[in-house]
Amino acid sequence: MDDHVLLAFGLTLFAGLSTGIGSAIGFFARKTNTRFLSAALGFSAGVMIYVSFTEILTKAVASIATVRDPSTAAWLGTGGFFAGILLIAVIDRLIPSYENPHEARPVEQLRECSPEGAAAAGMPSPAAAAPGREKRLLRMGMFSALAIGIHNFPEGLATFAAALNDPAIGISIAVAIAIHNIPEGIAVSVPIYYATGSRKKAFWLSFLSGLSEPLGALIGFLILRAFFTPLVFGLVFAGVGGIMVFISLDELFPTAREYGQGHLAIYGLVAGMAVMAVSLLLFL
Repeated sequence: MDDHVLLAFGLTLFAGLSTGIGSAIGFFARKTNTRFLSAALGFSAGVMIYVSFTEILTKAVASIATVRDPSTAAWLGTGGFFAGILLIAVIDRLIPSYENPHEARPVEQLRECSPEGAAAAGMPSPAAAAPGREKRLLRMGMFSALAIGIHNFPEGLATFAAALNDPAIGISIAVAIAIHNIPEGIAVSVPIYYATGSRKKAFWLSFLSGLSEPLGALIGFLILRAFFTPLVFGLVFAGVGGIMVFISLDELFPTAREYGQGHLAIYGLVAGMAVMAVSLLLFL
């Protein structure tokens, strides 16, 4: 059990800190590789949708069925699933769309806000902005970092719970979440750079915002471990499935299509489902 807990925390930490990869891409890539991002985000969505319906929800209901009759277990598992969707939907609703880091923003569009991009366009650099404007930009940048932190909190609990139950599933979900966090890092780091004029500060704030995922796992573990009965585990695990499905349908797949590569997003989605299906069959 201790080994599983450490592995689950490690996977959650890996998934969360992948925002740093997005930060680096945002600063150093000259052009967004839309083909890669469309396929990768579609792949992540396929992994999460498939595993949520075929494994997570099934195991959640099975866990509840050890202490409740099958009919009640099915109702409770289904309720937990939609409760997870409701939780992540409320969190998503509280984040204004303009500051929402899940909105697709190509690097070249964000680069216009950098000192180099501003100079090329004949605009003043961030450091030369008026004090009032600089404060507003800084507030916007910090809010973006806070928004991604809040939004990734339940994702951390979801990754941790999945890895704690089945390390193989946990690895797949952690990789999918990590891919999902790369464009978030792009979307968060460059606006903060525009607000502060500091590449270093923008990178670290974006990087550290990913720590909300292992923090969510830690808090969830500390709260639930005292009464982690089969019923509680089943309800939480069903909620994890709901969170994963909502993330996939509301964020990953739409973002993949917004990058302008609709067919690649579909191919990535199917490939993600196929890879997840084969990996689960190999462990039967």
